[in-house]
Amino acid sequence: MIRGLYEAHLPVRDLKRSISFYEGLGLELYKRYEKVAFFWIEKEVSWLGLWEGEEVETPYHPSLRHVAFRVEYEELRRAKEWLEERGIRPREAFGFRPWEPIVIPDQAHGMLYFDDPDGNSLELITRLPGPEMEKPKMYLSEWERIRRRESI
Repeated sequence: MIRGLYEAHLPVRDLKRSISFYEGLGLELYKRYEKVAFFWIEKEVSWLGLWEGEEVETPYHPSLRHVAFRVEYEELRRAKEWLEERGIRPREAFGFRPWEPIVIPDQAHGMLYFDDPDGNSLELITRLPGPEMEKPKMYLSEWERIRRRESI
């Protein structure tokens, strides 16, 4: 499901629990030290570092506690079920309930948000086929209906 990401680092409270969580997402543990673990996201291309410590309680700007994993369009269509199979609940974003992925049409991106055990914001995201549309945010199924109508 997860296809790539540039380097990212996140603070965690319990490294062992977080290692289990990220392995459940399908990431490969590369190295583990006493308080730090590195996961390959794309082997020898990109990784995620997890840093255990009390500083996890320190307020962070949301952008420092958010990473987005690249997925393919067809994978995003089934991302909610994929997460739920792993015991992970998608979360609300931009005022949309997590019934299905959402779309930002003017960026031509579809996404689904969820959190890790420490409240770090995670996202599955894909670039959508076709042109950008000047429309408000919507659910993926609505975007697909519009695209079908426009291609007729």
